[in-house]
Amino acid sequence: MELQAFLITFREALEALLIVGIITSYLKRVDHPEYVKHVWLGASLAIVASLGMALLFQVVLDGFASMGSQNYMKAGIMLVSGVLLTQMVFWMAEQSKEVSGKLQGKYSQFITTGNVVGMVVHAFLVVLREGVETVFFFAAITGGDIGKAMQTWGSFAGILLAAVVTYFFFKGTMRIQLKTFFKITGVFIVLIAAGLIVQGVSILQDMHVIGSVAPQLYDLTWFMPEHPIDEEHYIRDHGQEPLISGQVGIFLKALFGYSSSPSLEEFLIYWGYFLVLYLLLRGRGEQKPELPQGKTREQTVQTKEVKA
Repeated sequence: MELQAFLITFREALEALLIVGIITSYLKRVDHPEYVKHVWLGASLAIVASLGMALLFQVVLDGFASMGSQNYMKAGIMLVSGVLLTQMVFWMAEQSKEVSGKLQGKYSQFITTGNVVGMVVHAFLVVLREGVETVFFFAAITGGDIGKAMQTWGSFAGILLAAVVTYFFFKGTMRIQLKTFFKITGVFIVLIAAGLIVQGVSILQDMHVIGSVAPQLYDLTWFMPEHPIDEEHYIRDHGQEPLISGQVGIFLKALFGYSSSPSLEEFLIYWGYFLVLYLLLRGRGEQKPELPQGKTREQTVQTKEVKA
């Protein structure tokens, strides 16, 4: 859970800090540093609001637990979080190149009209979005105990690293491209998303909400149990220890959704998720560049040949 919390807070905090950094840098560059305080005011209010959302969400989750609907709540949060994490990766891939220009255009209008309230509200909403997503993801990785995730070393380390990366990025001393950070963390985020989706499906199958054609497709308990309890049962029944400890299994289960004996549906959904994601990303990467307006592909090729 600590590593999950670290990756999530690092990713979310980095996005928020980068956007705030782009805005404040632009305001200073156009000789309007007096507006910077309004941006930070909006960001600060968003942090307070996010903490309030965490408290409110925890009350709601506790209410579900008291009504005996905790498993339904866990499954729903895991499935929705998996979708949101996937959307996060796509959003950053699409917006990373355009976000700076869009923000500068918006704040240019705010400066022209003297719309201080607009600056505060915009900064508030930008940071609040990241805060609310973090609260939701924390609920997913802890099964409903948001405070537990907030108190881990991972959440604090994620915020600290995001602040350090942002500082050196805007100071111009960042040697590693920011795109590399997003690619690396994006891979882990995708793995976490797949794990959450499969765990949500597993809970629904355990509750018999979803049936199964093959409840146990294979059994890797002899290799690596997914929980120390499963390891104890295996040793009791077979008189020997698995190759890899159940402590490792429970870590991988919490982080990536590992299962030593998945159902057919879990197996297909897990690997199908990666296949669909790969095809979607590959399709976007292979998008053909737009041709100059009024020109056909043949005319463009002829023009290049003449220039050569």
